[in-house]
Amino acid sequence: MSLKKTVIGVLATTSILVASILLPTSASAQADSKVAKAMELLKSSADGLGAAKVEGTDVAGDKTVPALFFGTTKINNNSPLVDGVVKKVGGTATMFVKSGDEYVRVTTNVKKDDGSRAVGTILDPAGKAIASIKKNEAFYGEVTILDKPYVTGYEPIHDAAKNVIGIYYVGYPK
Repeated sequence: MSLKKTVIGVLATTSILVASILLPTSASAQADSKVAKAMELLKSSADGLGAAKVEGTDVAGDKTVPALFFGTTKINNNSPLVDGVVKKVGGTATMFVKSGDEYVRVTTNVKKDDGSRAVGTILDPAGKAIASIKKNEAFYGEVTILDKPYVTGYEPIHDAAKNVIGIYYVGYPK
């Protein structure tokens, strides 16, 4: 009888520990909800401009990269879209364009240490998000951006042929 109670006690304790690890806390669930809402707003705002495409090149920071368009609106160095999302839901927003093997920020309100927009900087090639994007999958989770922790969402931007041509990003400082 004692062994049975011990086994049940161990199983109950293990179940509680596993549940506490796997179930999101209310704070992380709230953050996840904010990220999902911000992502939906960024994507719908961009899609409202027209289909995504790359056409020609443009300068972003100190890099020459493909020019990212939604419809006839060039996104490179054009901040009203990302700023509009942040004005409505807070946080940060970015659009990256695929340039060779890199994803370069072409519009963003993520700031560098000097206070300027981080346009022309790249998505961490060794980071968590890039692994999902390379598999044409979204990534939601915590990452470090320019040495600061964020709760984030990254989703691929596709052209009409379903090629990944960029990335939508939204995030909130942790």
